[in-house]
Amino acid sequence: MNPLQTFAIILAAYLAVYFETTFNGLRSFLGAQVDLLPSLMVYAGLSSGWPTVTGLAIAGGLFYDSQSANPLGTSILPLFLIGWVIQRYRGLILREQRFAQFILGAGASALAPLMGLLILINTDKQPLISWFSLWQWILMAVLGGASAPAWFWTFDKVSLALSYSRT
Repeated sequence: MNPLQTFAIILAAYLAVYFETTFNGLRSFLGAQVDLLPSLMVYAGLSSGWPTVTGLAIAGGLFYDSQSANPLGTSILPLFLIGWVIQRYRGLILREQRFAQFILGAGASALAPLMGLLILINTDKQPLISWFSLWQWILMAVLGGASAPAWFWTFDKVSLALSYSRT
């Protein structure tokens, strides 16, 4: 495992959360907050080892929760479970197929808010849920699915630029 890859993934998580919280034009236009961390976890689960998956779950979850209304640490467990399942079964997943990347990204982006909601319901917090939440959930899943191939493409280009081939 390459420490540069782990650092790049954690840095991408920080930049993704920064982008999500700073640029509100997309959120205002669509009416939903896009979460890029589950699709990044799909990439980390398929491309790196347990330390990177665990580090991304902890750092990304804390980055996200510090900028949202969630209690600190709420997003860590959903991200880790997504990464754990993908890491465990990555030998069976077609990593190079864009369709598989999209489906995994959409599934992860749909499951992460549901698991977070389940955690919030079991605490003393009362999350705001309405019929509009269904639109937001579907939109998060589709945009998370679309961002997963973008993560693969970006990190493949960065890896190609920063590493050498062993021939």
